[in-house]
Amino acid sequence: MPFNQKPQKFNAKINTVTIGSGEKTVALGGNSTLPLYAFDAPTANTAKIGVEISDLGQTSSEGIKAYYADCATIGEAAKKAAAMEGADFVALFLEGGDPNGANKSVEELIAVVNEVAEAVDCPLVVEGCKNVEKDAELLPKVAEALQGRNVLIMSEKEENYKTIGAAAGLAYNQIVGAESSVDINLAKQLNVITTQLGVNAQKIVMNVGSAAAGYGYEYVVSTMDRIRGAALSQNDNMLQMPIITPVASETWGTKEAAASEADMPEWGSQEDRGIDMEIMTAAADLASGSDAVILRHPQSVATISKMIKELA
Repeated sequence: MPFNQKPQKFNAKINTVTIGSGEKTVALGGNSTLPLYAFDAPTANTAKIGVEISDLGQTSSEGIKAYYADCATIGEAAKKAAAMEGADFVALFLEGGDPNGANKSVEELIAVVNEVAEAVDCPLVVEGCKNVEKDAELLPKVAEALQGRNVLIMSEKEENYKTIGAAAGLAYNQIVGAESSVDINLAKQLNVITTQLGVNAQKIVMNVGSAAAGYGYEYVVSTMDRIRGAALSQNDNMLQMPIITPVASETWGTKEAAASEADMPEWGSQEDRGIDMEIMTAAADLASGSDAVILRHPQSVATISKMIKELA
């Protein structure tokens, strides 16, 4: 009996959000199918990959250290990240601003941002230090410093959305990264109040939260699945923003990636374990509904890039 394919058609689609300026831009979203369902309708924009670099250095694993071994400055590291096989954009993580860590000043971090921006012409994503108060002070300055680059500023949260949303999305015409905690209602609420500020819905990208595969990941799957389902089948325009997922920051801190071979010899190569965690989590995020993932290891980036191309 012949197989008769019945494509699932939706009358809605995910917003298209373009990051970057000039000749080098990337488009997130734009699709009207469930994740990776290229057999139901042509893919408008394939998923994208960002390479994360940190102002504190690139030290997650020996392989990552080796890749950046010849880089003496953050600008050189940014160039190396942009040149990585499969990379679509660079994601700068300003973790040094954390008051509970290095506690770098806003001025120091803006100098880092400017150095990276001068070093590369690819699209940029800038993430704060994950401290709500410090990010509310830092990220508006980042948005100001990068005027004209059309960068994605992460992460706006409900606690600081008025400051970051107004600066990034209104004053400096950047893209707002709205971050919530693995809950469809929280994700929608943040989109609603951000648009109520006056930010264009076409300038919002969601970070709905993540986890490493095996670490409560079922909540991530169900949240992304519900968001994508509501966006397409219910035409909910407050959930039609593309999704970006910072994978690296979740996976390289797990015990599988961090435990040394001396401590856990039966687990095999520590480097391979970290790469496997990053690849598995990124693949699961893309299958669940993410339009972009942020990774660190060159092998992870190359592998996920190949997967995206073969499933497009």
